Amino acid sequence: MSRILFVIPPYSCWGVQVIGTWPPLHVAYLAQAAENAGHEARIFDAMNKGLGFDEIRSEVESYRPDFVMALDYLPVTGAISTATVPAALEVFRVAKEVDSSIVTLIAGPHPTFMYEEILSDETNRVDYVLRGESEETLPELMAAVFDGDASAVRGIAFAREHEIIATPLRQHIEDLDPLLPAWHLVDWDDYHYNIEPWGRMASMLTSRGCMMGCSFCSHRQFWRGTWRARSPRAVIEEMRELVDVHKVEFITLIDPYPTNDRDRWEQLLDLIIAEQMPVKLLMETRVEDIVRDADILHKYHDAGVIHLYLGAEASTDEMLESLNKGTDMDTNKRALDLAREHDIMTEASFMVGAPNETWDSIERTIEVAIRLNPDIAVFPVLTPMPFTPIFEEMKDRIRVWDYSKYNLATPIVEPYAMTLDEVTRALGKCYMSFYAHKMGEVLALPDGFKRRYMLSAFQQMMKDYGEHFDFLGVGMPHPVPGLKFFQHS
Repeated sequence: MSRILFVIPPYSCWGVQVIGTWPPLHVAYLAQAAENAGHEARIFDAMNKGLGFDEIRSEVESYRPDFVMALDYLPVTGAISTATVPAALEVFRVAKEVDSSIVTLIAGPHPTFMYEEILSDETNRVDYVLRGESEETLPELMAAVFDGDASAVRGIAFAREHEIIATPLRQHIEDLDPLLPAWHLVDWDDYHYNIEPWGRMASMLTSRGCMMGCSFCSHRQFWRGTWRARSPRAVIEEMRELVDVHKVEFITLIDPYPTNDRDRWEQLLDLIIAEQMPVKLLMETRVEDIVRDADILHKYHDAGVIHLYLGAEASTDEMLESLNKGTDMDTNKRALDLAREHDIMTEASFMVGAPNETWDSIERTIEVAIRLNPDIAVFPVLTPMPFTPIFEEMKDRIRVWDYSKYNLATPIVEPYAMTLDEVTRALGKCYMSFYAHKMGEVLALPDGFKRRYMLSAFQQMMKDYGEHFDFLGVGMPHPVPGLKFFQHS
């Protein structure tokens, strides 16, 4: 039996983690796989505990693991993984300083595709990169390391005698139902939803994969264009454990595409409704599926879906086409209207910072966001992750190579007609303009769930706004007088 310590690196940025803290679901799956193989596992979540590398060092010194493993994504998503890579690499440096014999492992989308870059840099203290889905790879690798030769393990990469060796990728796991996260290793007091009515937060995957071709996203590449789903009954059983055993009150479905199979999705909704669990659900999916599901959106509501994230992404059909998004503005509008009609809170994203961005296009983005009128709008900065199709298209405009900045909040690409500083100012203007306009609608709502929810969400989103956009007042719309959450606190 070996000991393996899973470390969630200390990383934070404005916007991505603002409304809550999620348990590290992907790590919990790997921890359970290690335990199933007879190893001892521990999860140390420095990110959500607000701890740093000194505390990680102390944890390594006290636990004395044989393996230290980190993944490269934020807990809520697998699509924006690159930003946490530098912190993960620093974890391994710390671990090797404590004990050079510790075997260090990294996995996730970025290492899967960028393993040569990671392993060729001798300052990186990475022994093995796990590529692709890793629940079967990890226990096999742990056994092989102590047998003295890991070269027969599929789905890994490593450096040996100045040569980088990558073994063939393994097939995806056919049956997802037996895979379970090691929820017993999670410190549940660390995870909570920060929006009223507040409560303990968990995340779940009901499916894995995405076959859509959005040029800015890693999901299609990482999952090789496949989509697999857990059975509705297995999903319900895990929900029941989260609610009954771990007292979870909010669950975010972090699947990139949970609604792909309508029959299976409706069956899951029916089971959730029948169970009547005291839990609220947050999820994202594609706008065309919401339009497709117009006749069963009442089941979304009855199943407890309170928050729906939709990637509107652009202000014109032409930009949507350039991003290979596979939708159009009319469909975006229809999906948001349908969700609103069923009392489901909507959040929509509108990207800024493309190479052809101008101040005129920024104004158009603001106008479209106001016209589509989601309950919550976010304005992620277009970020060409180094392994996505859009990276090669925009490579000559990339000005930031520090991966820790690839967080959807920091401009990376310099438009032809704007500077990076101007993109940051434009981002601030998008937020201030949308929410200054939105507040009249929110304040006019009668007191109740939606009004309190939205005011609470706005407060969380804007509480660190002044630190991120430190030029407030320069060409910005004026905050709404008397509203606490538009003021820097």
